[in-house]
Amino acid sequence: MSTKRIIIASGNEGKIREIREIMKDPEVEIVSMKAAGVDIDIVEDGSTFEENALIKAKAVWNVCKGCVLADDSGLEVDYLNKEPGIYSARYLGEDTPYSIKNAKIIERLDGVPKEKRTGRFVCAVAAVLPDGKEVVVRATMEGYIGYEERGTNGFGYDPIFRPEGYECSSGELPMEEKNEISHRGKAFRLIWSEIQDLL
Repeated sequence: MSTKRIIIASGNEGKIREIREIMKDPEVEIVSMKAAGVDIDIVEDGSTFEENALIKAKAVWNVCKGCVLADDSGLEVDYLNKEPGIYSARYLGEDTPYSIKNAKIIERLDGVPKEKRTGRFVCAVAAVLPDGKEVVVRATMEGYIGYEERGTNGFGYDPIFRPEGYECSSGELPMEEKNEISHRGKAFRLIWSEIQDLL
């Protein structure tokens, strides 16, 4: 059995670790773009999660021509007109710690009742296959924004997000459970089901 190699167009180690957990397959080797020797700056200037995911996947594919997956994900808060949305990673500045980003969102929702604190994590995943074929999928995890940071599992906005039907934050969920219900878990399982027979 030959090992299928998939390059992830990301340098985010937390994300790569999560993807390896989600796509557990002994026949698949998942490597970061850095490990694949790709060192490029990618300008994500799309207007949707899907466009940005495809921009990243195509940029890396142009360098290495293998199977490349890229995701663009973020948090939409309904009360804040779906901010930070596609700017989730760049919200308040790219190098700003998430503890500050999370505190700002909680501050902006000060006094807003639970039923109006709804939001979702969105994840779009784009695949560019060795022959250049493109596949794009999207998945979400619905929930609401909590009143304080809780939990150290996960990363990013996980500590302030309460998944629908849960009393805890997604930062308090064990990784395996989180991957079952998360936007990224759903999106990567979906893309894998669509591309595995094409590799």
